[in-house]
Amino acid sequence: MSNQSVTAGVALAGVMAHCGGSPVGAVKFLAGAIASAPAAPELHAALAELWRDRRSELKEGLEGDGSLSAVPAQAYFLFLDGDMDDAVMSLGSVTGARPDVAWGTVPWFGDVRFLGAVSAEALAEACLRTLDYGHDLDTDAMRERFTPWFDAIDVVSERSPEPESLAAMARLPRACGRYDLAFALCDRGDAVDRVMWTAVARAGTWRAMGDLDRAAESFEDALALDPANWSLCLDLADVRAEQGDFAAAVGLVDQGLRHEPGEVSLRAAGAAYRTRLSGSSDDLRALIVLAPELASTSYRDLLIRRRPRPDRGHPAGGHGRGPADRRGARRTGRRRLPRQDRR
Repeated sequence: MSNQSVTAGVALAGVMAHCGGSPVGAVKFLAGAIASAPAAPELHAALAELWRDRRSELKEGLEGDGSLSAVPAQAYFLFLDGDMDDAVMSLGSVTGARPDVAWGTVPWFGDVRFLGAVSAEALAEACLRTLDYGHDLDTDAMRERFTPWFDAIDVVSERSPEPESLAAMARLPRACGRYDLAFALCDRGDAVDRVMWTAVARAGTWRAMGDLDRAAESFEDALALDPANWSLCLDLADVRAEQGDFAAAVGLVDQGLRHEPGEVSLRAAGAAYRTRLSGSSDDLRALIVLAPELASTSYRDLLIRRRPRPDRGHPAGGHGRGPADRRGARRTGRRRLPRQDRR
C-alpha cells in the first residue's frame, strides 16, 4: 500500500467513525488496511485515536469478535492497555491464519515496552499458534517475514530463559528452516535446567534436518529424563523404524505399552513394526483393525506404508514430529481465532 493510499485509508476511517457513526466498521477497515501495510504507523495512530475516543463503543462492538478482520486491531488495543501476553497471542493467531502478511512488522511488536513485558510463556504460545494451519514456512520469503519474530524470540528468551517455553519457541524457527536459532534456544534452555521438552525440541530439529542418528540420541536423552513417558517411547520407535531397525522399534513400543497399555497409537505401531519385522499376517490384521482408530490420518498412513512390500527397501521419510513434540507446550485457549476464520 502506497503512502497516498495509507493517508486516504486513514481519512476514510475517520469519516466512517465520526460521520458515519460506525467506529467498529472503521476499526475493521483499518485492520484490513494494516494487512496491506502492517508497518504503517499512520494506521496504528488512527486506531489509537479511536481507542482513546470511542473505547466503550468499541469494547461493546468488538466483544467476542474473533474474526480476522478484527483481531489485528484487538491485538493493538491489548498492547495499548498493557496486556502484552494477550496481544502477542492474538498476533500469533492472525499470523497462523495469514502468514503471507508480515504481521511482525507492526510497530508495537518491536516496541521496547512490549519486548520488556511480554512473558516467555505467552510468546511461546504465540509461536505455536503461527504453526496451527500447517503452512509451509521454509522459504526465503517466509524467513524474511518472520524476522521480527526471530528478533523477539532472541530478546525474550535471553531475558526469561524458561526451558519449557524456549523449547516451544524453537518450533517456529525450525519450521522456517532456521535450525541455528532452534538449537540456540535449546542450548539456552539447557544452561538453566535440563528438561525433557528441550531434548524433544532438539530431536525434532535434528529429524527435520534428516539426521536420524542425532534425533535418536536426543530422544534417548528425553526418555532418560522422563522414562515413564509412553509418547517418547513411540517417538524413538518411529525414528528407529525410519532407520530400518524394526526390532528396536518393537522393543520401544513394548516399553511404552508397559506404561500405557491401552494407547491405540502404540498398539498400532507395534502391529505395524512387528509386521515389518516378521511378515506376520496376524500382526497385519491387527494393524488393519487398529488403523481406523488413530486420530492422526498422516500417522496412520505412515504406519500402513511401513508394512512389508515385495522387493521394496526400507521406507524413508516420517511424520516430522512425534506425539511428544505435538504436545510440547502448555496451550492456552485465550483469544484464538474461531475455526471458520482460521484458514
